[in-house]
Amino acid sequence: MEALTGARLHGPDGFLAGRALLLEGGTVRDIVAEDAIPPAARITRLAGGTLAAGFIDLQVNGGGGVMFNDAPSVDTIAAIGAAHRARGTTSFLPTFISGARAEMAQAVAAVRAALEQAVPGVLGIHFEGPHLNPARRGAHAAAALRPPAEGDIDLLASLGTGRTLVTLAPECVAPADIAALAGRGVIVAAGHSAADAETMSRAVAQGLGGVTHLFNAMGPLGHREPGTAGAALGTDSLACGIVADGVHVHWDMLRLAWRAKPRGRLFLVSDAMLPVGTSALDEFRLGDELVRVVDGCLRTADGRLAGSLLDLGAAVRNCVVHAGIPLEDALSMAAAWPADFLGVGAERGRLAPGLRADLVWLDDDPRVRTVWTAGVPADAPADT
Repeated sequence: MEALTGARLHGPDGFLAGRALLLEGGTVRDIVAEDAIPPAARITRLAGGTLAAGFIDLQVNGGGGVMFNDAPSVDTIAAIGAAHRARGTTSFLPTFISGARAEMAQAVAAVRAALEQAVPGVLGIHFEGPHLNPARRGAHAAAALRPPAEGDIDLLASLGTGRTLVTLAPECVAPADIAALAGRGVIVAAGHSAADAETMSRAVAQGLGGVTHLFNAMGPLGHREPGTAGAALGTDSLACGIVADGVHVHWDMLRLAWRAKPRGRLFLVSDAMLPVGTSALDEFRLGDELVRVVDGCLRTADGRLAGSLLDLGAAVRNCVVHAGIPLEDALSMAAAWPADFLGVGAERGRLAPGLRADLVWLDDDPRVRTVWTAGVPADAPADT
């Protein structure tokens, strides 16, 4: 048994001072007063800061110099996971950007194998597309976008284990398709969409549960027609992912979303691309598009955003430093709330007895300094 002490704990009900976290067998055994640590426990004393649950990123396209789309394989998934794990993300969904059916099937097979081999952190798969609105395609290849055809719903729901998240444009699919996916256990989110509020409402009635990268690649918030973004903010049942890098969303709009959504219904995503976790990559190809690092973000040749250079450790810090969101909520936005949206909150995402000992230790800045996966620590890189 190990006791982690010396830092305040981010517990399910707020910060806890003067407590120790007891770890055993890869899980949290208990939270006890520091003067009640069992005599047999091995004590690890942290130098202040905050100990919190490991982060959970539901939109990870790449990292460590590789992209899931380019080579959907167990090795690719493991490399992406390692790059993000060093920065605080202990669980994630490898995200496949709109592509051909054969490539989608390969992605499913890769994630299924990764789950069978217990690749650290893999929770399932996120299909971002291909049933998106071409007018809101962002950096998705126009040729890859299509309405659902025979067999597509079966393919999207074919993982058979773990969790599946599908991003689609509600106005580009039949309501019955949303209901069919939801009925097979797939979590359905709206994204890359120009849906009006009425269309969004119909989609929610069929099982739409979330919104992908709120405000980006969707109809803007309007005072007469709320649009996709307005419906996302105004529908309490919808959980929204958001990219907190100051480029995808202005800090004021990030703060507005945090204030507008009920607690637990706004969570952080990275939308990360392959340069995350590397230092030498300043350009790469996304399908036929050349993407370059420009002023700290990723852009195509014609200036469209193409994912991000973000990791969730940086996103948490951005929420606190730039958007004025309390650290307590920022940490929940990175762990407990995405866990709940994905349906894994009973096993991870919080510091509580019986849950996985996936942990992050942040200094007072706050920056990630050490990460634990199932109770096993690894030092975070100095540049996080």
